[in-house]
Amino acid sequence: MKIGILTHHTINNFGAFMQSWALQEKLKALFPDDDVRIINYIIPKQNIINVGGFFRFYPGTETPASWLQKITQPMLFSENRKRYYSLTEPVYNAGQINALGLDCIVIGSDEVWNYLDPKSFSLVKYSGALTAGRIVAYAPSTGKAAGADVPDAVRAAMRGFTALSARDRGAQDLCRNTLGVCPPLVCDPTFLTAAPAVDNEKIRRLTAKPFVLFYYCNGIPRELKKQVVDSAHQKGYEVLGAGEYDSLYSQMSVRLTPFEWAELFRRAEYVYTGTFHGVVFSILNRKDFRVFASIDSRVKKIAALLDQFGIADRTLTADTVGRTDDTIDYDAVYRYVDRLREISSDYLLRAVNGEEIKGEEVHDTEQSRSEALSGAGQDRPV
Repeated sequence: MKIGILTHHTINNFGAFMQSWALQEKLKALFPDDDVRIINYIIPKQNIINVGGFFRFYPGTETPASWLQKITQPMLFSENRKRYYSLTEPVYNAGQINALGLDCIVIGSDEVWNYLDPKSFSLVKYSGALTAGRIVAYAPSTGKAAGADVPDAVRAAMRGFTALSARDRGAQDLCRNTLGVCPPLVCDPTFLTAAPAVDNEKIRRLTAKPFVLFYYCNGIPRELKKQVVDSAHQKGYEVLGAGEYDSLYSQMSVRLTPFEWAELFRRAEYVYTGTFHGVVFSILNRKDFRVFASIDSRVKKIAALLDQFGIADRTLTADTVGRTDDTIDYDAVYRYVDRLREISSDYLLRAVNGEEIKGEEVHDTEQSRSEALSGAGQDRPV
């Protein structure tokens, strides 16, 4: 069987890389005798805008030296995609994807269903014009799209899926509004495949002393960030950025491979982040963390994840800096995570093998939405 993964694999972002690689490796483990590849689907506009963002210089936080390292990060992502992804030939439309002769296409994870993002929107992500016998949605997210005002073309394309699942409530709402069904919740692929450990010279240098880790707390007030850094120093910790630099940090840790990035989460004492995958990798490594998110789509995704996993609000404020009396009960969290992993692996196995899985027909009531979010039989932590 030829299995293709359609996702945001070309985005120069650590979370995007890790979720693409993790889903690839999970499918290879589930189907060891089959040909599993990431469909090298290119949207030029999306890639140009993404790469362009690395050339912005932020005076007052970055230095010329850190900027010069930052602008080489896209090349490092490209090298790692070539090394760790099993890619098809480049394709640019549904016809070229169909010509690959795939038996099954798995669409997801990440914001593949964000129809409000003009730079990445494509009907093929909703199964539009694809002819594979099995088209499976795995853990898609809608980002800032809330499942309302869905374009008619998206509604029509969604009918092509043979199996549906969702990473969050937004994706469930999209299925509810387009198909009248509520698909099962499954976990982000990074929960299904562990990142390999890294112990090279760079990692040993960066982690020689205990440290707290920042990962893109976009928009955080400067005084609040200084307060966090001062608190860390008072406790004897250095402060690092996970692939980012700020003049407040102890060392420059900008140019990282995705697996080096994941290793920093593994070795950190505490994490401050404003992204979905920053939270995910904190949970994966059982780290206490705080969240400062200012981008609406990230706020929604993080809030949904914390609620689903039974983790109380972790918002970073001046009052929560250095707080140690509200550590996360990871034993409770992982009773749910382990069950969700089982459900997710079982879904992939059955869906890729051709079983039709759409979810239950639902009525659009607040009660049904709450029940859908909790996930039937998934025993959320409390």
